[in-house]
Amino acid sequence: MSINIGIIGLPQSGKTTVFNALTGGKADTITHTTDGLSPHIGIARVPEPRLKVLDEMLHPKKVVPAEARYIDVGASVKSLAQDKGIGGELLNQLSTVDTLICVVRAFTDESIPHPEGSLDTGRDIGTLNMELVFSDLAIMERRLEKLEVSLKGAKPQERQGFLHEKDILMRLKVDLENDRPIRELELEPAAAGIITNYQFLTAKPLLIVVNIGEEQLPEAASLEAELNEQYSGAKRRVITICGKLEMELAQMEESEAKEFRADFGIEEPGLERTIKMSYELSDLISFFTIASNEVRAWSIKQGTTAVKAAGKIHTDMEKGFIRAEGISFNDLVKCGGIAEAKKQGLLRLEGKDYVIQDGDVITFLFNV
Repeated sequence: MSINIGIIGLPQSGKTTVFNALTGGKADTITHTTDGLSPHIGIARVPEPRLKVLDEMLHPKKVVPAEARYIDVGASVKSLAQDKGIGGELLNQLSTVDTLICVVRAFTDESIPHPEGSLDTGRDIGTLNMELVFSDLAIMERRLEKLEVSLKGAKPQERQGFLHEKDILMRLKVDLENDRPIRELELEPAAAGIITNYQFLTAKPLLIVVNIGEEQLPEAASLEAELNEQYSGAKRRVITICGKLEMELAQMEESEAKEFRADFGIEEPGLERTIKMSYELSDLISFFTIASNEVRAWSIKQGTTAVKAAGKIHTDMEKGFIRAEGISFNDLVKCGGIAEAKKQGLLRLEGKDYVIQDGDVITFLFNV
């Protein structure tokens, strides 16, 4: 299972540059904003140091990391609220992503003038948030209009469901109009279930990536802290990345890139920081399987049961689930291998309702 991340931004913010930095891609950073609809899609391996430890301990034939799938949508985020054309296509592209990355410009480049005529990170963050709200309000308005039509011809047994949905949407509409994104609301299960069908953008975790210039690197940490004080919230964080530099480093050999990062005082690659924060915002954890002489990392939501985790690997494993044999990563490392873990009684047998923990090393037993 991969995490799906949508990348959006205002014009000239460098979102395709950030996309290239995160995926090691070579997408055209000049013409992408003019074609409107075609997205760039890239895959990046999720950095996972525990896989290296498992590889050295178990010596499997194959090691497979989890993946992050990035979608850099065409056109500007300002097109989102449109009913047709670019707006509708953008929403289709973003509807299935787990997390949104909003790229905001902080770098200076006289050859790329800012559309607003000046740099103002706070203003641009406010504009992005407003556009996401407008998009959700437009979806709500269209659905409320359809509900009114449906209610006129509804059978008695249908009316209650339509009225309940209308009530939920009306309450959410008031919150959005008061600048409260859905991700910050505490929703009862019934409301949460209904809005899942709409994939509202303000309900998705939001990572604001502030795209800085090389000359800003010495002050990146303080700028990031300052912006988080103002703009972080429920499932919303801010990080700073020098997109242009990270894009160049992503094209280098790992050892060479590491040297350059040290020269610039960059302690952690942009991809690793972004993935780590995306996982945290999306409530994702990692577990590992060691079947068929292969060690593989998987990404699942916190709170996922063993039977549902098995289903992420293959639907047959969920249907025919018998039990899970598992051990925590730390316990396995202490034992030095599965055989010793069994001797020490640390290999657990778990049923379908067991909740998978981050770092669990699992073998699923099933019958089909």
